[in-house]
Amino acid sequence: MQVKVTFIGLGIMGKRMAQNLLQNGVDLTVFNRSKGPVEELVKQGAKTANSLSEAVQSADIVFTMLSTPEVVEAVALGEEGFLRSLPDNALWVDCSTVHPAFSVRMGTAAEAQDVRFLDAPVAGTKPHAEKGELVFFVGGAEEDLTAVQELMEHMGRKVLHIGARAAGAKFKMLVNGMLAQSMVLFSETLILGEKMGLDQSFLLNALPNLVVAAPFTKAKAEMIRAADYEVQFPLEWMHKDLHLLSLTAYEYDQPLYLANLTKELFAEAKQKGLGRLDFAAIHQLLAEK
Repeated sequence: MQVKVTFIGLGIMGKRMAQNLLQNGVDLTVFNRSKGPVEELVKQGAKTANSLSEAVQSADIVFTMLSTPEVVEAVALGEEGFLRSLPDNALWVDCSTVHPAFSVRMGTAAEAQDVRFLDAPVAGTKPHAEKGELVFFVGGAEEDLTAVQELMEHMGRKVLHIGARAAGAKFKMLVNGMLAQSMVLFSETLILGEKMGLDQSFLLNALPNLVVAAPFTKAKAEMIRAADYEVQFPLEWMHKDLHLLSLTAYEYDQPLYLANLTKELFAEAKQKGLGRLDFAAIHQLLAEK
């Protein structure tokens, strides 16, 4: 019997992940607050529902891909939350980027409803989601991962089982912390090079190809070159992730000097109206200083 899957959250990433499931013949129900993406996916073969409870009532597996822990909690545990409507022994896979303590709490809430839980945030942005090239960082029981491995492989090129519950969330905190700081470092280096009289085009060609450069800066260099920050990973969500990283460090009594400075730079960029642009727009903030 074919597994029934529900996908909740059809934003920049979620819609494209759901499309890849559909393209691989998955029996898929979708739900989203705004109806545009739902209507688009229904035309591609998805089912939909009038409420969260209806969307999950016969689901074997539910994926969530939502913006913040607060939204995840409202969708799962709120007045109209889906968790209480899931069948016993269903599996909830949360692909949202949240902090580890939150994943632990959601897993405990799922257990109370006889639902299994995996935290499975992803590495990648809009193009990776579109091409099915995401990397999943999974925390939870190995047998639960086995149940969804094939579905994840429809959406991604690699599935990493990091460890027990919340291990995926822990690793994603580290990855996004490095990502944000690397973008600031690249931007500062580029700006100084220009101030010293080096040609911007030369710098944008040369710097990303150095062995000391993060590979993702090649794509971001082209955004800077064109002064076009079409969103792939919103700056406002990077700020959110840095905030969650800071909260997590506090729980472990660990100072994060550079990450917290980076967080404040992203906060300023968001305050100045850059939040809905790609996070590479941090360059624009630094160039104007």
